[in-house]
Amino acid sequence: MQQETLEGLAFVGEAFTPENVRIVIENGRIAEITERKTGSANWIVPAFFNAHTHIADTVGMDTPADRPLAELVAPPNGLKHRLLRETPPDRLVSAMRDTIGFMKATGTLGFADFREGGPEGVDLLRQAADPSVGMVVFGRDGGEMTADGLGLSSAKGTAEEEETVRRAKAAGKRFAVHAGEAGVKDIEAAFSLDPDLIIHATHFTKEHIREAADRDIPIVICPRSNWRLGVTADARRPPVHEMLKAGCRVFLGTDNVMFVSPDMFAEAAFLQTVYKTDSSDLLRMMTGGFSLQGRRVFLEEGGPADLIVLDGGYAGRWTKDPRTSLFTRVGSRGITRIISRW
Repeated sequence: MQQETLEGLAFVGEAFTPENVRIVIENGRIAEITERKTGSANWIVPAFFNAHTHIADTVGMDTPADRPLAELVAPPNGLKHRLLRETPPDRLVSAMRDTIGFMKATGTLGFADFREGGPEGVDLLRQAADPSVGMVVFGRDGGEMTADGLGLSSAKGTAEEEETVRRAKAAGKRFAVHAGEAGVKDIEAAFSLDPDLIIHATHFTKEHIREAADRDIPIVICPRSNWRLGVTADARRPPVHEMLKAGCRVFLGTDNVMFVSPDMFAEAAFLQTVYKTDSSDLLRMMTGGFSLQGRRVFLEEGGPADLIVLDGGYAGRWTKDPRTSLFTRVGSRGITRIISRW
């Protein structure tokens, strides 16, 4: 039996309650959590799930966002798609592998990726995979049949699109769609396709929020990307507070690596500062995406030992609110260790 003991300030349970504890890990699971006063500087947090990425776009890192959104990212001839077509497969694999490594180093042990390039594109992502980092892959252009699901860049309401979604669902695949990113015109078409996951929802109205809540369709928000790409400059979009108040399941993603670093701590700090999002809500949004893999990742007895260990530093001595300081004072630079049960 493999056993390990950790001590420190841990963010325990579904409420992420900061408690000084001793954690016993046995065979990749949390066997015991007991209160224990300790002088350790460790802060212990459940690992994160980045619920929306385009990691192949690493090959275009920090390309200027100097044109309308459609010209940057819309298929088939948006700038990102041209870059992907022009990049040799081995370089794509290398770029995706590097980004997965970066995500792991910054506390992410699971992510959901939209992968272009058909079945070949999905295969390249699988070549880049790290077995200790879980993936949910949404393919397109036929790639959905070898991936975990279908990912559409937008809903247009065409018969061809409806047939693509029907075939994917008939094959037991999940369906995710961007909707409401730059406006409202694609939202009703997206709902009509009965998605399992909606990405962005930046311009959702109260009626759209209510529909997502009533139908229990999770929403992934990506605020830094929205601001970077100019589809919002308003802390009311995406309407995260209204989504949470309505009972929506809200997950956090970092979106396109071309424009935004896939650092979940940075994404959370942005939400905390600009949107005034509660720290407990943030932690739920940062871990909730594990449900896409049918998993619960909390610091709880019997749960998986997918953990981030950080040095709380001076925040550990002075903070009045550790959950806030986790993002505003510590962040990914405080990480000393990532523990994965895989």
